Amino acid sequence: MIKKSFIIFLLFFSLPLFAQQTEQLREFRAAWIATAKMIDYPSKRGLSSEELKQEFIEIIEMHKANGINAIIFQVRPAADAFFKSNYEPWSEWLTGKQGQAPEPYFDPLEFMIAETHKRDMQFHAWINPFRAVATIEYADVSKNHITRTKPEWFFTYDINKYFNPGIPEVREYLTEIIVDIVKRYDVDGIHFDDYFYPYPKKNNNNKFINVPDNKTFNKYGKGYNNVQDWRRNNMDLFIEMVSKEIKAEKSWIIFGIGPGGIWRNKSFDPKGSNTRGFATYDWLYADVLKWLENGWIDYVAPQIYWHIGHKAADYEELVGWWDRNSYGKHVYIGLAVYKIDETEQDPHWGKPSEIPNQIRLARRFENVKGFVLYQTKAIVKNPLGVSDSLRTNFFSDTCYLPLMTYVDSIPPEVPQNMDKYKIKNEFTIFWDKEDFIDKNANDTAIFYNVYRFEGKEEIDITNTDKKFLTTKKEFFSIESDKKRQFLGKKHHFVVTSVDKFYNESKPGKPISIKFKK
Repeated sequence: MIKKSFIIFLLFFSLPLFAQQTEQLREFRAAWIATAKMIDYPSKRGLSSEELKQEFIEIIEMHKANGINAIIFQVRPAADAFFKSNYEPWSEWLTGKQGQAPEPYFDPLEFMIAETHKRDMQFHAWINPFRAVATIEYADVSKNHITRTKPEWFFTYDINKYFNPGIPEVREYLTEIIVDIVKRYDVDGIHFDDYFYPYPKKNNNNKFINVPDNKTFNKYGKGYNNVQDWRRNNMDLFIEMVSKEIKAEKSWIIFGIGPGGIWRNKSFDPKGSNTRGFATYDWLYADVLKWLENGWIDYVAPQIYWHIGHKAADYEELVGWWDRNSYGKHVYIGLAVYKIDETEQDPHWGKPSEIPNQIRLARRFENVKGFVLYQTKAIVKNPLGVSDSLRTNFFSDTCYLPLMTYVDSIPPEVPQNMDKYKIKNEFTIFWDKEDFIDKNANDTAIFYNVYRFEGKEEIDITNTDKKFLTTKKEFFSIESDKKRQFLGKKHHFVVTSVDKFYNESKPGKPISIKFKK
């Protein structure tokens, strides 16, 4: 096996497949943290509250160091909760027993959001809407679980139990759960992955198992010639309802989907991609393009988990296809870090250049605005030095999340009444916060950027080299004796306001300071 140090050397100095990118000023750089079956978190059952907290902090510290600016955390893996839910029991994957709260008590979601925001990262709540019991034979199901109190809402498929999306009350119940999260917690977004109707499975006779929803179709499927179109309509109704309800509660909440990488194959639909693989439209009844076109979702994060040049599902073909079919929304590419193969048995995933080249390639496309990495535990292991490469070569610059002008394009007010004072060797520059009645309004500043210019330099806030600091307070201080490189020169400081959508105001009045020698 190639030593890691040599791999890093190759990543630095080998000729890339594509030209090295310029600095990314705005980019969504996220990581999925999966809790179902404890894939990423927690590491084992029975951890104390302090151990749960410490493990989470270690994970997000690692992500922060790697340049990640958003966390997508699985808060509801299977009709259970990693938070104090008004509807569902505590997750067995949190404490080891479904319905059992952390001991000593704390609310993990409240804690995780606070710790994530403290590190200037976004927190998106990842929810699996329809999976109710995972692996029925082994699952720990509490006495008051919804599958026991409302058994008529569910069907069993293969080894799992699912909410039946065809029942209107089911869609309403699930929407209530999501809105409850949005209402009570300071999440930045709601996220669904690729689980809608069940992934198809075969029986012992090698035939696909039918989804057992015939009775529901007979009751609710009037006007539909086939069950497939009816199922897709059920998903459409649900996504539209969730979108409208969460935006009505908090208009700034971002709603996104992380579907499988193939919408439809071209052989079935001329609008599809030039691929031969599992299509979410045909098998999971998820018409993601319709959701994008109608503005029900704010971004799509397709899981393009194939290598560049794959014969049936080429990475480049799929990135280009999603870019062309984004309907003006952001595309964040899901990257399969978990597939990196240190044994080098796979000729593609055994190359340290695969993920770096995928990032370089995707950055060429106009509507690709970022990436989501899976799995977190793979990133921790750092196979073939991938984490080192991301941190050093691709995500080393500090950048904002991309602007969603189709959601909100109005910047906050310019900082007002800027002034300064000096006490001994310390200058303090301060300003007034805008006077909004609603502190949660979209266009209220959530932090401020401070830029510094020397002498007669033009004040240009698009020059990121001039950014001096970022603060959530309405002031900042400089000790002159600790800024020796400033001595003898006149400096001009300007401040801008930045809102929840990362819209940035124009700079306020410049404040000039000269540090005497």
